[in-house]
Amino acid sequence: FGRFAQKLLNDLMENYSNALRPVEDTDKALNVTLQITLSQIKDMDERNQVLTTYLWVRQIWHDAYLCWDKDEYDGLEVIRIPGNLVWRPDIVLYNNADEEDSSGPPDTNVVLRYNGEITWDSPAITKSSCRVDVSYFPFDSQECNLTFGSWTYNGNQVDITMGMEGGDLSDFVENVEWECHGMPAVKNVIMYGCCSDPYPDITYTVLLKRRSSFYIFNLLLPCFLISFLAPLGFYLPADSGEKVSLGVTVLLALTVFQLMVAESMPPSESVPLIGKYYIATMTMITASTSLTIFIMNIHFCGAEAKPVPHWAKVLIIDYMSKIFFVYEVGENCTTAESDRDGSEKLPLTSQEKLKDNSCNKTTSGTGSVCTCGQHQKVVRNIEYIANCFREQRAHQAKGAEWKKVAKVMDRFFMWVFFIMVFLMSILVMAKAT
Repeated sequence: FGRFAQKLLNDLMENYSNALRPVEDTDKALNVTLQITLSQIKDMDERNQVLTTYLWVRQIWHDAYLCWDKDEYDGLEVIRIPGNLVWRPDIVLYNNADEEDSSGPPDTNVVLRYNGEITWDSPAITKSSCRVDVSYFPFDSQECNLTFGSWTYNGNQVDITMGMEGGDLSDFVENVEWECHGMPAVKNVIMYGCCSDPYPDITYTVLLKRRSSFYIFNLLLPCFLISFLAPLGFYLPADSGEKVSLGVTVLLALTVFQLMVAESMPPSESVPLIGKYYIATMTMITASTSLTIFIMNIHFCGAEAKPVPHWAKVLIIDYMSKIFFVYEVGENCTTAESDRDGSEKLPLTSQEKLKDNSCNKTTSGTGSVCTCGQHQKVVRNIEYIANCFREQRAHQAKGAEWKKVAKVMDRFFMWVFFIMVFLMSILVMAKAT
């Protein structure tokens, strides 16, 4: 067919102009069928709200001046010629976001049939603006529009129709971050304020669902594990001196993760779900650190402090300590109760015996000598020692009561914050689903 194809091309291009719309009646619209095949999602830039896709664009129209009788050319029905030789519709991507794309459509060949039907297949890497909603990041779904239409021709000159119900996904290459759940299409006819003529366009909506496994293991799970350290700070003994340090360290770790999320998200009023979770966890850790400082002040109340109020003894020491299984009284809690009672009674028993024998007399060869004065000095010394011992025991008991109050409050807030962490995690998972 080489000789006939060359003769056919010369005959078709003899008086042909690719600058004019190829219709016999200029009052009639030229129908262009548009079909989009989504090959790959190259990138989704959430911060700049730009979707980069690799498309195959097929346009089919009828050229009234490029018809021939196939019998005159040895049955030649189809030829392929360079696209710049024929008229092509100026269909562009309306929401194009590529600043460097000024080359226009690629100069690929067109397929020309004997009845004047032209098929133009061209690949295109498009960057389209997409309104990204990150409210449920990393469990979010996005809907990005690709709007195609003629740039200069109105609907009375070039009418666009859909070749399929939506975009073709038969050759789609799976993306590591996004799942494509469809690409429906709809035709719109818009009347712009500048012109009175209708302008049709076809809008393809790319339905994307984020694959959240990467973010669960790298952002959510570390935050979830770190947040469980906040309640454990209440379980740490106050004498260790590391309770406040633990809370501050956990707070700094969460701040680092929060900055990682903020760098990848667009600056908008809608805070992502993971950001809310981080903020809530950081607030909880700040509250736990503040409560830890307050409880440590209670723990280190010495003998100079006021006694524990009666309501605190009844509520915290008597009832809450049994609920939270806090039985220790303080650092001297290893001594049994019976031993402490015996040690307190020992000086008093010795004192009573000395009082009974405080006025005995001894007889010698020179006469009797009264020893009452010496015994009274011994009694006074023992009374002083007993009073010091009682005061010391009272001071120790007072300090032990404050320590027990602090320990019961530690256990109480530990379980409260454990429940808060669990409920926050359940709430995040419920919103994600």
